[in-house]
Amino acid sequence: MSKEKEKIDAAMIREMAALLDETGLGEIEYETEEVRIRVAKPGSAPVTSIIAPPAAAPAAAAEPAAAPAGDLPGTVPSPMVGTAYLTPEPGAEPFVRQGDTVRKGQTIAIVEAMKVMNPIPAPRDGTVTKIMISNGQPVEFGEPLMVLE
Repeated sequence: MSKEKEKIDAAMIREMAALLDETGLGEIEYETEEVRIRVAKPGSAPVTSIIAPPAAAPAAAAEPAAAPAGDLPGTVPSPMVGTAYLTPEPGAEPFVRQGDTVRKGQTIAIVEAMKVMNPIPAPRDGTVTKIMISNGQPVEFGEPLMVLE
């Protein structure tokens, strides 16, 4: 890795760590074709890893995107890899249901990552028009959780 690339990666890591502190999230991940950076905060000390992704097979690169629903306006994506929950605890009422009106900042789900429960706030006021996950479902970074209109 070149010296210039190391500086760029270090700056990205610092920005991501600051974003974790600012948002209260427990983990954040950024990925390009060349590099994947994940910054996670188990407890109080951030853990950072930079991993080069495996080379994709030529056939896999030609496949279309699997989640066209994520392109819908108003889609709320998962900010991290983890397990998504629609309820605050087992047996409790869900945070939101399809058709509910939500306010910006209201918790609409939780994503558990590295044993940390990360509340997912509504990014804006709106109505929940579609819930795209089930309670306890594993989710990937950027995977659509729900749609707000």
